[in-house]
Amino acid sequence: MAGHSKWANIQHRKGRQDAARSKLFSKLSKEITVAAKMGDPDPEKNPRLRMAVKEAKSQSVPKDVIERAIKKSQGGDAESYDEIRYEGYGPNGVAVIVEAMTDNRNRTASNVRSTFGKHGGNLGETGSVSFMFDRKGEIFYPASAGDADTVMMAAIEAGAEDVESDEDGHWIYCADTDLNEVSTALEEALGESETAKLIWKPQTRTPLELEEFQKLMKLVETLEDDDDVQNVTTNVDASDEVMQAFAES
Repeated sequence: MAGHSKWANIQHRKGRQDAARSKLFSKLSKEITVAAKMGDPDPEKNPRLRMAVKEAKSQSVPKDVIERAIKKSQGGDAESYDEIRYEGYGPNGVAVIVEAMTDNRNRTASNVRSTFGKHGGNLGETGSVSFMFDRKGEIFYPASAGDADTVMMAAIEAGAEDVESDEDGHWIYCADTDLNEVSTALEEALGESETAKLIWKPQTRTPLELEEFQKLMKLVETLEDDDDVQNVTTNVDASDEVMQAFAES
């Protein structure tokens, strides 16, 4: 993938923003509720909840929505969700990982399988594409946090594995099991990060031209529209020109 920020912009195309924002708030709230229910309702004592709250704040989720989601986890009527990962291939062999939270496995599996089929993809078995990704912690700081050398030194001292910097900011990567520890150490050195979350980081990427990229994004957008789907990750690669043309289409 070319620029991180360009990719983020593609995923929030004009005309979809309001609907996507409402759906995003709902999914972030669900993650907060599940994280709080599985552990302590205090974010300082629950690393997963702490990261979920940070991600929600980075997406401008209102404080009362976050507090309501935490409170919901402590109620006796709180929904029980299963976390499931689906793996498959999109158009032109692009690897796709779909992470879902559901109260009905059969419904979610049927919807995900149908979506893959309708958009030129194939749903595979668990493990069919995840071997092409590494599970990592990703921490993002804006460019204002410091120059590349300053952030690199802070990241190394915090126990991170890698840093990618450009004019938009700094993406710091660490082992998935070290995310909370590295994030906390970086806060002491650089201040609070904008986001800190677990991701699937592609080991290699599949290049696509515009028409192929458009087909893939239809699959991704349809999957993301499913209320049960929390995250969709691909190993697609597209040039700046392709992404610009897609954004304008």
